[in-house]
Amino acid sequence: MGALRRTVADDLLEVLVQAGVQRIYGLVGDSLNAFSDAVRRDGRVEWVHVHNEEAAAFAASAEAQLTGRLAVCAGSCGPGNTHLIQGVMDAHRSGAPVLALASHIASRQIGTGYFQETKPEALFAQTSHYCETVAHPNQVVRLARSAIQSAVLDRGAAVLVLPGDILADHSSGRPAGNVTIVAGSRRVPDEGAITELVERIGNAERIAIFGGIGCADARERVLRLAERLCAPIGHTLRGKEILQYDNPYDVGMTGLLGYGACYEALHAADLVLLLGTDFPYDDFLPEHNNIQIDLAAVRLGRRAPLAQGIVADIGAALDALLPRLPQRTDRTFLDEMLHAHHRALRHSIDTYSTHIATHRPIHPEHLAALVDEFAAADAVFTVDTGMCCTWAARYLTPNGRRRLIGSFVHGSMANALPMAIGAQVSHPGRQVVSLSGDGGLAMLLGELLTVKTHRLPVKVVVFNNSSLAMVRLEMMVAGDPPFETDHDEVDYAAIAAAAGFYTRRVTEPGELRAAVRAVFEHDGPALLDVVTTPDALEVPSHLTVEEARGFALTLGKTVLSGGIGEVVEMAQLNLRNIPRP
Repeated sequence: MGALRRTVADDLLEVLVQAGVQRIYGLVGDSLNAFSDAVRRDGRVEWVHVHNEEAAAFAASAEAQLTGRLAVCAGSCGPGNTHLIQGVMDAHRSGAPVLALASHIASRQIGTGYFQETKPEALFAQTSHYCETVAHPNQVVRLARSAIQSAVLDRGAAVLVLPGDILADHSSGRPAGNVTIVAGSRRVPDEGAITELVERIGNAERIAIFGGIGCADARERVLRLAERLCAPIGHTLRGKEILQYDNPYDVGMTGLLGYGACYEALHAADLVLLLGTDFPYDDFLPEHNNIQIDLAAVRLGRRAPLAQGIVADIGAALDALLPRLPQRTDRTFLDEMLHAHHRALRHSIDTYSTHIATHRPIHPEHLAALVDEFAAADAVFTVDTGMCCTWAARYLTPNGRRRLIGSFVHGSMANALPMAIGAQVSHPGRQVVSLSGDGGLAMLLGELLTVKTHRLPVKVVVFNNSSLAMVRLEMMVAGDPPFETDHDEVDYAAIAAAAGFYTRRVTEPGELRAAVRAVFEHDGPALLDVVTTPDALEVPSHLTVEEARGFALTLGKTVLSGGIGEVVEMAQLNLRNIPRP
């Protein structure tokens, strides 16, 4: 029997290996068969089998966010592509370098309405910097390298559309050595822009800093800037793990998940430095005297009016700025904001975590505080969209080694568990904790099987309130009683146990501490199912009159419909946080 012929799929795999790819997350399918067989025969790249292509893309997004390196996912034609899109969009909007291999129907059938036919380039256009179809076998190496370079250098998703027959076609020869560019250079600010910035800072008395994920490589320089200017530092959720820990200038977060004095500091300052953030909630940002520094020009000024915008790498900008700034000595504004921050924390966070340990139903805040206490010092937390984001933002303690990722820009449900898969596969020696809402877990429940199949020691913590709690709260703030947000009680511990997990289910607050400890100490996949109250409120650090009035209106409607007991129970649960118009 002769040697197996080399295929285009082998060429594609060789390009991925040259780019440093170690694994591919995906679900095999007929249009992908030539490629998955190349992976099988080659043996240098791991295939991480998932149960939904959406999960493959979320897992790749998590790996790319944690490592900063290219991650790859794959889906078969038609429905495989449409499943894949959700996670690819998350990666793209998160700035995660992900390459999606979207296989397609046979090239001769394109345009005929063939079985499972879609138009992948149109489907993925909004989800990527780069999306091209390989129309000829000799294109695959060039286009694959272009896609990889786009994903890595433009920081986002790239999509390579691959008709199945072309993948199986004969190769013209092994690709030449690694010439793929996978590293860029820092963007240096214009000298005139720095001169103007120095002048504006010199004319301001009260300066505040608001930082995001763009500060990831510039943490120490941001702290030196705060020290030089005696300026408080607020941060976004994505900036929390970078800027909160060991920060004597920290005043917390603003926005819907906010806490502390960040909102107050930003609005009391007469100059605000927006560093590496595209924070979307413009209602929480000041409307004048903002200076924004960001790598992408498109982000400048689209959230809040600017006095000055600078296109530059944050680290490079601060390297140019710091030597030109004199040391300030007046700490009046900084100290005022630090005291306000301390008061706010004592009021809205410490009270919950120290006085609700015996309350039933269990408060999600209490669960989050115990997760923070028992999780490893270098744990990776993946967080479902919704109320889980609130408890993670307010109760998880960053320390420079822990990581916190989620669908913080795209805002997709069901992201936490598949992201935990990507985190654990790419970081086998670290503890990975998925903070899952019951709604999110139910949506991609099959990925519990993925965790078990690959024997991943992921710890899944389920905030089980039988409710879509964030949607519930949104309705209440709008003045409407909750509708179709609550669902049947489900024993997720029983489901996970049937899948081979170690599980604990907790309904009594006195059992919670021991259960958290047991799940976190288990050597293997484990799930903690905690029945929590759906009535715990997520009240931002700043509440508009309209929002407070809407909430009060909801309570009134609930009373009029005979639900006064519900209102009393909610008031007892959230006495310190019920908004007042």
